[in-house]
Amino acid sequence: MTAKTSSQSGRKAGGTQGGRRRALTPKGITVLVLLGLALVFIFENTRETEIRLLVPLVTMPLWLALLAMGVIGALVGAYFMGRRR
Repeated sequence: MTAKTSSQSGRKAGGTQGGRRRALTPKGITVLVLLGLALVFIFENTRETEIRLLVPLVTMPLWLALLAMGVIGALVGAYFMGRRR
């Protein structure tokens, strides 16, 4: 079974053009701006810091700890958004 294609553009008959970009919405722009601000904040804080991980005391760059917490927060948020659907 093959899909019908139009002779001019090679796309499926009756379908829409594949790969079309969606316009940025205000929500998308807000997310990009917040992501940019978070990255600037993270990479401006480059000094070493001590962090207690339950029992051990770890010395690491502050930007790495902030980035790790941002990634963990994004993963938790994505998990709960996925469960809503």
